Parts: sequence; C-alpha cells; structure tokens
Amino acid sequence: MKICRLLLFGLIATSWAGIALAEDFAAIAKPEQLGFSPERLKRITETYQGYVDRGELPGAVLLISRNDKLAYVEAIGYQDREKKIAMKPDAIFRLASMTKPIVSVAAMMLVEEGKLDLIRPVSTYLPEFKDVKVGVEELDPVTGKPGLRLETPRRAMTVQDLMRHTSGLVYGQFGDRLVHLAYREAKVSDRGQSSAELISKLAKLPLAHHPGSVWEYSMSTDVLGRVVEVVSGMELDRFIAERITKPLGMNSTDFYVREPDLGRLAQAQAGPDGKTPTLRDVTEKPRLLSGGGGMVSSAADYLRFSTMLLNGGEYGGVRLLSPHTVRLMTSNALPPGIAYTERSRRQPGDSLPTPEMGQGFGLGFAVRTAPGHNPLPGSVGTYYWNGAFGTGFFVDPQQKLIAMQLIQMPSPQGTPYRRTFRTLTYQALTGS
Repeated sequence: MKICRLLLFGLIATSWAGIALAEDFAAIAKPEQLGFSPERLKRITETYQGYVDRGELPGAVLLISRNDKLAYVEAIGYQDREKKIAMKPDAIFRLASMTKPIVSVAAMMLVEEGKLDLIRPVSTYLPEFKDVKVGVEELDPVTGKPGLRLETPRRAMTVQDLMRHTSGLVYGQFGDRLVHLAYREAKVSDRGQSSAELISKLAKLPLAHHPGSVWEYSMSTDVLGRVVEVVSGMELDRFIAERITKPLGMNSTDFYVREPDLGRLAQAQAGPDGKTPTLRDVTEKPRLLSGGGGMVSSAADYLRFSTMLLNGGEYGGVRLLSPHTVRLMTSNALPPGIAYTERSRRQPGDSLPTPEMGQGFGLGFAVRTAPGHNPLPGSVGTYYWNGAFGTGFFVDPQQKLIAMQLIQMPSPQGTPYRRTFRTLTYQALTGS
C-alpha cells in the first residue's frame, strides 16, 4: 500500500508539474512533517472509495495543503462513470458558487485602485438601480390574496451589500414568496442573456428586503460582476483572465472549458431513478458570464487562488491584494441585529452565517466567528464557500490550512459529503 501511495503521489506530482503548479510548493510533503497522521489520512481515501464503490459518488479530487506544502491529494473513482473514465488530479469541475470568491477578489482589486467605493450606492455604477423599490408582501383586505406593496428603500443598496448578501436581492429558486416568483417569471437566470440584460431585468423587479436589513443568499454577486465590467471597462471573463487567473497561472479556470481540455471535464452520474442530473453546459462560452456561479476550474488552479488568500494577497511573487484587504474580506461584515430569512431559520445548516452556527459573512466568504455552535470543526477565522454542484473549499489561517473537495453531485445530495470531508480533514490533523 505504501509503495502504491508513493507511486500515486509521484504521478500526481508529475501531472501537476505539467500544468506548472507553483515552484514554491514541495511536490508532495511527508504528511507527518505537516502535523498530519498518515494513518488518519487514509480514512479520507477509504471513505470516498467506499462512496464510489457503493455508487453514491462518481468520483472526487480531494486536496489538503498546509504551510504551502501538499499534505494530501487523491483522485478517486471516475471522472465520467458512464464512460468508465478514471478521475485524474487535473480534472476540471463546474465551480458553481465557488465562482463568488474569485469575482469578489476582482471587485476588491478595483477598490484598492480607487475605482470602486464599497459604501457607494450600486446605482452609482449601475444607474438602472436608481429607482428600485422594496416589495412588501401583504394580503389584500378585499380579495384575501397576497400582493406586493412597493416602498422606497430606507437606504440605497451599496456595493458592500452585494458582497455580503444584504442587498435585498434573492435567488428566485430559493423561495416561493412573490418576489421569488417574479424572478422565476422574468427568467433572470437565463444564460442566453448578457450581463447588461440581466441587470435590466433585475432593476425592474422589487427587492425582497430593505438593503442592509436581512441576509439572504442571492444574485448579488452576479450584479457585482456587472459592476466589475462597468468600472473596469472589460467583460468579466477578460478582467478575471488578465488580472487574476493568468498572473496566478490558473490555466484551467474560465467560464467554459476550452476544446483541448474537454476530455478533463468531470461529469455527474445517474441517480437511483436512472436519470443523470442536468449540469450547466460549459463546453462553449456562455453569453451570460455569471459572477455568482459560472466558472470552471481544477484543484491545482483553485489551490493557487486559495494560497494567494492565505498568504495575504500574494502568490508566487504576484500580489493581487494587500494583507489588510484580505483581512477585511475574511472578517464578519454583517451588522449587529441583522435578520435572516424564514428559509434560513426554518432550515438551519452548518453553512449559514448565523450566530447560532457560530458564523458570519465577509466580503465573498462565510467566516467562522466562534469555536463552538457549529457542528463542524474549524478555527475562529476560518473562511470558505461551497458550490451547488458539490465543490467546496476552506482556508484556516490559524492552522495555515487549505482543503478542498471537488465533486459533481448537485445539492442537496452533495452536502453531506462536504461535511464529511471537513471532519475527516481535521481528524487527521494531530500535530502542530
């Protein structure tokens, strides 16, 4: 087993060297030198291999890094179970909402350049939002049917509101109140529209909450992506490529998979009903460059991005942000007394940024604020986010730790695996 593992690590190191994984990293460190128990790390592999063998997951790429060294990397199962293609360490995954931290970094780069002001109204940059109203749901006393009474916002929606999901915007699929239904009717998530067309639709719809009053996960980062386009004068994919992915050497990260890399794209598998989940088509460049969930990436690429954050905005001699900006982004930005949606209260989960879960939300990330409350392990200050297709990563600055799980299993089916991976990572961390 030890020989097999060494051979596997050698193959991974060779594969990653081929895509220029940082010279700063040791190819594979001895786990015990980084405080990890090799025997306990095996539990991760055995657990996920069990998922694959039982047909629960098609496959996964799992990675743990500490102190800029790789402690654990495994490619398990199938990249495409239907075609019997084995999972490879350089597989490309649909990031879904793991796109949000990248777009948030893009916005903060413009803030550092004095081109974007977090406290300014969004309408400063997107005039379409100047006259947006808040829709207050109430029953018509005559008909008894629910309707929306439109109110002027108590204050303007700011760029900061977009980054911490206190904008009053929503996701149409995450509720059945009248504003959510209006989103669905307007087809605001249609990938056949441009970012400008999306904004035009959203600005005509009422907000679900007064800005700054309620945390609700939403299309805020899609709007932020359009802000980046307007302020920078570039389409979002070009800005991210020129300012983030190319400088960091993230060659497999984009809003679609380029033709030479199509053979690396990970796929979902058929469920118990025999139907394969419909995942976003990423084989061609989409018209809508979704800042909230449109990108693809590999483990090696997202590790570069995560390491940049852990290192205070710098990676491989390239500085994207100052350490102060990274600390701001990864601190709890939710104001005292913030309310949460009924859905959040009704369905509490480990990822919710609520005091009950010992968490808040920064500028693009959920942030651990208490050592307890949350059922998952992690240090205060740990920040992270997840994607609807099963991807997830977290950064623990206290432990100098980065870990990520890349799978293609749509929510909510994929959620338990993310929790298991967090627990298995920390149970293997036994030393300083």
